[in-house]
Amino acid sequence: MLAYLDRVGLLARTQRRHCSQPRRVVLYIDSLKLGGAERVTLAWAEWLQQAGWQPLVLTRKPESWDFYPMPAGVERVVEHADSPWMRRLGPLAFPFRVLRLQRWLDEQNVGLAIGVTSLPAIKLLFAARLLGVPCVVSERNYPPLKQIGRIWTLLRRLSYPWAALHLVQTRAVGDWMARHLGAHRQLLLPNPVEWPLTCFHPSLAPDAWLASRGCTGSDPMLLAVGTKADQKGFDRLVRWWIPLAQADARLQLVIVGLDERPYHGRDQQAELREVLVDQPELQQRLHFPGHVGNLADWYLRSQVFVLSSRYEGFPNVLLEAMAAGCCCVASDCPQGPADLIQDGVNGRLIPETASDAQWVNL
Repeated sequence: MLAYLDRVGLLARTQRRHCSQPRRVVLYIDSLKLGGAERVTLAWAEWLQQAGWQPLVLTRKPESWDFYPMPAGVERVVEHADSPWMRRLGPLAFPFRVLRLQRWLDEQNVGLAIGVTSLPAIKLLFAARLLGVPCVVSERNYPPLKQIGRIWTLLRRLSYPWAALHLVQTRAVGDWMARHLGAHRQLLLPNPVEWPLTCFHPSLAPDAWLASRGCTGSDPMLLAVGTKADQKGFDRLVRWWIPLAQADARLQLVIVGLDERPYHGRDQQAELREVLVDQPELQQRLHFPGHVGNLADWYLRSQVFVLSSRYEGFPNVLLEAMAAGCCCVASDCPQGPADLIQDGVNGRLIPETASDAQWVNL
């Protein structure tokens, strides 16, 4: 990756005459909340800093949203908030937001821009094009299933061919983007796995936390990790867990990452508990520790890690669980799990069309 970015950076230095800091690079993402895209963004920023670049991580959301610690030598920046008149315009203020971002890139003497996830990448492509700054795009999900709205979809089709490079996580995603979005300049870059995982606040000891909920240290545990219940298929997972929990009175289900706060106006934890409305005796065995900074300990505590996703980009949590030595069971959803698991060799890969009974009777 760094070799490719060095080539792109050389293009930037030949295009910008007044660049006194030619290796200044911005990584633009919506926020640094808990999530795989956010974690990878910071890993890239750290790599770039170690390779002699001057990285800035720019987000639209404020630092109060940050979950991960900032790597040493990486500058953290928050985009200027919309003025009242821009907020009144809503989507019609998009050109003004692009111009504001373009001015900021120019003021910062940015020579290379990296847009992470669809919406930041689209906005950054427009702003960087006005300056002649090369822009690299990194989709972090499977575009046909990750809906972004009609207007954003049109803007993506227009802007993605401008990218100097597209970082794609799987060949299937790259092929789709080449066919449908004109994203022909590509580098296949699967997610890295860092092991041992960094431990940071909040650190919750699994046994102590579970003991406070009435569990014992010998209780078997199914583990899932994620922040988006619908994409991760947690409703399906709870449904599959019910007959297993009825057969084993000690079996616990732990879902790490779901916030108590509403997500897009939805209380995800409450919705999952609703799946158990006819099994109230199981309510105390479904657990939501929330955000944890010591995820490695939770992998090691679990008996089975389950990826029940409806779609993925390239699942960091599955990669980490495999590195931790977990027994892993994953849905063969588009895209990513099939790149990691060979069924029956290093885990179980369950067909996307498998019935509830097939999942339960593994």
